[in-house]
Amino acid sequence: PGHVQYTRNMVTGASTADLALVLVDARHGVVEQTRRHLAVAALLRIPRVTVVVNKMDLVGRSEEVFAGTVAEFAECAGTLGIPHVTAVPVSALDGDNVVRPSGLMDWYAGPTVLEHLETVPAGADPRTEPTRLPVQYVIRPQTAGHRDYRGYAGQLASGLLRVGDPVAVLPSGRTSVVAAIDTPAGPVPAAWAPQSVTVRLADDVDIARGDLLAPVTAAPRTRRLLHATACHLAERPLRAGQRVLVKHTTRTVRARVEEIGSRLDLRDLTERPRPDALEANDIGRITVRTAEPLALDGYAELRRTGSFLLIDPDDGSTLTAGMADVPEGA
Repeated sequence: PGHVQYTRNMVTGASTADLALVLVDARHGVVEQTRRHLAVAALLRIPRVTVVVNKMDLVGRSEEVFAGTVAEFAECAGTLGIPHVTAVPVSALDGDNVVRPSGLMDWYAGPTVLEHLETVPAGADPRTEPTRLPVQYVIRPQTAGHRDYRGYAGQLASGLLRVGDPVAVLPSGRTSVVAAIDTPAGPVPAAWAPQSVTVRLADDVDIARGDLLAPVTAAPRTRRLLHATACHLAERPLRAGQRVLVKHTTRTVRARVEEIGSRLDLRDLTERPRPDALEANDIGRITVRTAEPLALDGYAELRRTGSFLLIDPDDGSTLTAGMADVPEGA
């Protein structure tokens, strides 16, 4: 973690990560930037967090210093809802425990950083997640050989899609059955995230860019009131009453910031209720009302379809990254 201004880079760069490595200077221990980046890792639901305690050579490769730093880090992680962290003591200057085990820290019996990276499971099994296909293009060639062709193209955000699957089209709620799945290599019987596909349905359904295909039995509810944890990225503050655009997968709708419920104070990880605004790099709780319904998942369940951006309608710049909270059964 570096300067506070890099928080926005962390949010955008780590949004699809399976593992976060948080570097801590053994001389200084956990500082505000450590807590800030750890908070972002927690908000982004990165499933695994590892603390790499660097510059052990400057503290005499002390086991006591390492243990104290790890205890402080673990306490902070626990407060943020991260139940378990892995810790590795290293000296990047000398290469200790980076690629090869260090002979100068024989009190440490765990893996090196590289060994740990090579054994961490990466990526979710698409069969365990509900299927989500945001429609990016509607394809109607109108050529002599394809007069009746109507395909819905997009990248599978999650899950597994098969020919014959019953699907719902959201937000309209219309239903149909997958008649064919086309890929650049030709038709296939099934596809899974993150493949890009073109889907044909058995029925002539009115579908446009921004619609979402999902299983009839596991479709998200559509909603216009969004409750979310947000990281504000822009230099201009975000205030209640502000008009914005919400970009969710391939759909963009007009919206209004109803409320800024709280701001996270990263000095002590407490929530400050009802701030006047969220400033650049602030993390807080917001409520947004959209002009049209969105088929939104909870970010904790599905990161791709549970996240959204707030965009300035005047210049198109990105204002805020949001992670939706959807109560169970809601």
